[in-house]
Amino acid sequence: MESINSGFPDYQLEDRMVVTEPRELRAMSDPLRGTILDLMLERAATVSELAEAVGRPRSTVAHHVNVLVDAGMIKVVRTRRVRAIEERFYGRTARMYFVGRVRPEDVTPPPWSNELADAAEESMPAYQADRMRALRRHVRISNERAGEFWERVIELMNDFNQLPRDGDEPYVFVVSLYPAERPGLPAPDRRPD
Repeated sequence: MESINSGFPDYQLEDRMVVTEPRELRAMSDPLRGTILDLMLERAATVSELAEAVGRPRSTVAHHVNVLVDAGMIKVVRTRRVRAIEERFYGRTARMYFVGRVRPEDVTPPPWSNELADAAEESMPAYQADRMRALRRHVRISNERAGEFWERVIELMNDFNQLPRDGDEPYVFVVSLYPAERPGLPAPDRRPD
């Protein structure tokens, strides 16, 4: 399904891509490649622009870009001629990547990071400066209802991705939905008073 949202980034891409192949999972699991994918949510970029943004050598970034291209997660979205060289602009193939059903033996241990643990570490300076907004709630719901709610969260994340890049400070929006062990109240007594 092609995106109907004309906001960001500055090229056409699918709204979702389900990732199931080990090469796709390995490609998106590397922290630098994750950063490259995040940058491409703003706009298409050249290897040189990406290298400057992440403060890494162009050759290193070119290698990571090639891994992402080979995995089908990014592609050349446009080119331009600069002197005698054709400059390539790379963009994501999808706005959001979802991990689909994967055979455990193909990806043991999981090659992706724990997004929530990474976010906890990343958010510590904001927490210490009292600049972090966070909520956590526990609710007993069915798996089906959790799936429906998660779809709404994905829509909200897409809205966040589409916000104009008009500020000087980057913000992070982290969401997670997971089953947890929690005590629960017994069923209410239905006897009349």
